[in-house]
Amino acid sequence: MTEVNSPPRLGGWTRFVTARPRLSLLVALVLTALAVVAGSGVADRLGSGGWEDPTAQSTYATKALEREFPASQPNLLLLVDSGSASVDDPAVAAEADRLTARLASENGVIGVGSYWRTKSPGLRAKDGHEALIAAHLTGDEKATNDTLDRIAPALRGTHGPVHVKVGGIVAVRHEMQTIIKEDLARAEMIALPVTLLLLVMVFGSAIAALLPLGIGIVAILGTNAVLRGLTEFTDVSVFAMNLTTALGLGLAIDYALFIVRRFREELSTGAEPLTAISTTLRTAGRTVLFSALTVAVSLAAMLVFPMYFLRSFAYAGIAVVLLAAAAALILLPAALLLLGHRVNSLDLRRLFRRGRPAQAQAQAQAQAPAPAPAPASGEDTAWARLANLVMRRAPFFALATAAVLVLLGLPFLGVKFGTADDRQLPAGAESHVVQQHIRDGFPGNPGGGLEVLAEGSATPAQYTAYKAEITRLPEVAGVDGPLVKGDSAYFTVLPKGEAVDTAAQHLVGELRSADAPFTTKVTGTAAVLVDSKHAIAARLPWAVALIVIVTLLLVFLLTGSVLIPIQAVLLNALSLTAMFGAVVWVFQDGHLSGLLGFTSPGSIETTLPVLMFCVAFGLSMDYGVFLLSRIKEEYDRTGDHDEAVRHGLQRTGGLITAAAVILAVVMVAIGTSRVTNTKMLGLGIALAVLMDAMIVRSLLVPAVMKLTGTATWWAPAPLRRFHNRFGVSEGGENPPGGAGPQRSAAPPRSATSHDVPADENGDGSPNESGGVRAIR
Repeated sequence: MTEVNSPPRLGGWTRFVTARPRLSLLVALVLTALAVVAGSGVADRLGSGGWEDPTAQSTYATKALEREFPASQPNLLLLVDSGSASVDDPAVAAEADRLTARLASENGVIGVGSYWRTKSPGLRAKDGHEALIAAHLTGDEKATNDTLDRIAPALRGTHGPVHVKVGGIVAVRHEMQTIIKEDLARAEMIALPVTLLLLVMVFGSAIAALLPLGIGIVAILGTNAVLRGLTEFTDVSVFAMNLTTALGLGLAIDYALFIVRRFREELSTGAEPLTAISTTLRTAGRTVLFSALTVAVSLAAMLVFPMYFLRSFAYAGIAVVLLAAAAALILLPAALLLLGHRVNSLDLRRLFRRGRPAQAQAQAQAQAPAPAPAPASGEDTAWARLANLVMRRAPFFALATAAVLVLLGLPFLGVKFGTADDRQLPAGAESHVVQQHIRDGFPGNPGGGLEVLAEGSATPAQYTAYKAEITRLPEVAGVDGPLVKGDSAYFTVLPKGEAVDTAAQHLVGELRSADAPFTTKVTGTAAVLVDSKHAIAARLPWAVALIVIVTLLLVFLLTGSVLIPIQAVLLNALSLTAMFGAVVWVFQDGHLSGLLGFTSPGSIETTLPVLMFCVAFGLSMDYGVFLLSRIKEEYDRTGDHDEAVRHGLQRTGGLITAAAVILAVVMVAIGTSRVTNTKMLGLGIALAVLMDAMIVRSLLVPAVMKLTGTATWWAPAPLRRFHNRFGVSEGGENPPGGAGPQRSAAPPRSATSHDVPADENGDGSPNESGGVRAIR
């Protein structure tokens, strides 16, 4: 046997990340500073749309109408309130006409019309005290925002006998961007100090607590730079910044928790820092790599959808996951090597332990002999007791937890899909107020009309015959038009019901299938919803297949089992039921809307469940990999299935719970947003990760693994040979010459380099009962 004090033989990756630790950290500091510069102003270049399919018929028709008939697609509305006077009062009409002319004279504004010029009854409120001026702002989203910024201050407010509020799609999106940026800054101010406090409670050491936070900041700043670069080539949603912050902090903290904990664990056995890093990278490092791959694959699945809203989350998510993993596997080992045992410095909890003065406690600890390692089998921790309880009553816990999760998910059976509109904004937002006044006070169904674009030469008689045909459709309340320009024309079709109800969606199909002597394309709110639902339904099987197949492969490579990957996928999917049920019960049905401060539109935006599934599934796999890797390591070491499950939960239960709580804090901070979709995303995923960590990983997984027994680890011979050649796991042989003892195939349970006494913190100090236990 090689002498314990001989230099360890290090793996290639360990040599790479520890060869020049100071240089590595200096380069990282320079790159982070450059990322700050490169990512500055990224929020101003992000869009607030992206829910529609760019290849859909409705998108084509909308762009064609904007080009040929801009007045048909107004994106700016001025709500003119005449107070107690009638909108037909001469003084009111004169002032409104002056505002209309002023708006028409502005650069970037076309298609200006108003009630006072057209006398259209749809532009006049039913009480006669409000009317509309409509216009179309030209250009892309940035151009329309710039135009709005330039003209809105002079238009809104009191003008003689009238008061003007600014609304329309452009105003809604502009206000949404502004609010998201403000809310994100506030969320970061909430999340960062709370996260640091939790990390101090988890680690004890202030130095160890700062490391995960630093990794998260590096990942966030790097991703902002990536998003800024992507805006030069494609559209990116402003909502993606919320995911960048949440995953940047959450995953970086997860990965750093796992690595720092394992490093401190190795130090506590007497290993030198370099040896401890080698063992940490070979074990926890491999787990972090597999975890990052599973999360990245789940997020990459959103790339199969055409909506840039979903694709933006894939861009941001993949970038932040890879950067967080790279920082955890490159920068963190360099920092740990330089810190060595000082990673346990500044144990702030000593100030509060049983009220003992820090100096007296430090002196007592210095005089006390080092505690002897206790056998791991004698550890009587809460997680060990929970594991034993769950496995003794495995059928009950498996059935009960599965039943509870299914019950919580039942509200999702009543989901109604819709489109995002002004009701995403807080009730007091100006553009929301304008749109609500239009919904409540104007005749017909403003915003719910369908436009039929007719292309190709046609005679007036043919237009008249087509109009008569679609007027006879049972869902049609009326048809206006046609307005003809060259070989193009358009009709406006008003449905009888709500803008996006089932009847309106059915009407879209009838209009598209109606016979016409020219080419027709249908757009409008209901048409956009129909096309979005079709795009998602057509591509969802491919996205799910990608996630499932790659997840099965990665978990097989990690465990060598056929059954464990299947269990992982099924239990992960089951863990998301509570999130989907809560989304419908709260945000669609409006329960808790007063408490949470949002306006329920009565539906769920079509892309949100896809986004939440991909993100939450990836995070669930993140925790699943942490647990399974430790169970696999112990099973390889002992060959005892039940003991491996118990030991895996005992050694990772606190880690996974701490990581989930910290990520939930970040997501709840995101969920304080005043924009409903962001609130739904933050609070929904917070619920999902807590349910996964506290219910699925703590109860359901050990119960199911107990029921499957040693069959859990079965694989046919060809797959076993494949795993032996290509698979890796957290365990593995000790580095030759390492400080840890050599292991036999199945030694008796004892304190090893992977087992730390339950009464020791990472710095060797006793862990006080009743306090927050340190993750070592």
